[in-house]
Amino acid sequence: MPGDDAYDTDTDTHDTHDRLISLLDASSVDYQLIDHAPEGTTDAVCALRGHPASEAAKCIVLRVKVDRRTTRHVLAVVPGDRRVDLDAVRALFAARYVGFSDAQTAERLARAIPGTVLPFSFDPELEVVADPEVVKQPRLYFNAARLDRSLCMSGADYERLAKPRVEPVASPPLSDSLPG
Repeated sequence: MPGDDAYDTDTDTHDTHDRLISLLDASSVDYQLIDHAPEGTTDAVCALRGHPASEAAKCIVLRVKVDRRTTRHVLAVVPGDRRVDLDAVRALFAARYVGFSDAQTAERLARAIPGTVLPFSFDPELEVVADPEVVKQPRLYFNAARLDRSLCMSGADYERLAKPRVEPVASPPLSDSLPG
């Protein structure tokens, strides 16, 4: 947890999963849990779940250096077939620098190990920014703070519950960026 030196990944991961399920149940949101072989890479877990990567939420914790003294952390949520556009995030925050957060900070803020980060934040120091393509998905898939369990819900319900800042932060799909 924030400020704790003794971060217990297993305990916090299960706590994060349980907190997510409690939030969804309390909100009466339709969702589906999907158990599968442990996997944290987007393409592989999409194959296990049986859907295109464009329907997955890829979640990346970023370090945003606004000025010499101010650093923020942002959870960028983009479609699984896209990458985070670091220049777009830098412009969005009028920042001097944007890069990937170190693993320890990302795990502490997201309360999950890499490959299991939710598109939700349960830490006030981690702001969520979701690409518009994410929230418009009729079926949005993501790992549920566990490598062996995923969740599917509508992008509209995700937006209503997570309350992300919705901004274009995804690079164009690979097929759109190729010449020809």
